[in-house]
Amino acid sequence: MIEAWIKEIKKNCNPDVLGMILVHNGIVRATAKDGKPVKAMKLSYDKDMLQDVMEKYKAEAGIAEIKVWINQGELQIGDDIMNVCVAGRFRTDILPVFQELLTIIKNEIVREEEVEAGKAGLTSSLWPASERRYL
Repeated sequence: MIEAWIKEIKKNCNPDVLGMILVHNGIVRATAKDGKPVKAMKLSYDKDMLQDVMEKYKAEAGIAEIKVWINQGELQIGDDIMNVCVAGRFRTDILPVFQELLTIIKNEIVREEEVEAGKAGLTSSLWPASERRYL
């Protein structure tokens, strides 16, 4: 997927505004942020919100293209969670957009529930509405 995105971006974007492509490939870790072992993750996301955010950041100066793919369902250790690609003119244009986009995706768009190792139930790691601050 990522290789195809890069080829497509190089082919379709104006070379005058294409100087860098930055890629993120998030994967399911075997441990939660608190260090506890995890055996799986349930993942869903808000497609409409993702589309709105992508359109917002594509309009930023120096950004040539943005592509995002987010997995869904029950994911196992090592599975891809998401791929994010931001292409543009200079690193000074791309890096802030890349960081903000990833933060919004993780905090606002994606809902994840970790399945702790040794437990049958899910441990929620959802962001409550009261903590949302980006959109």
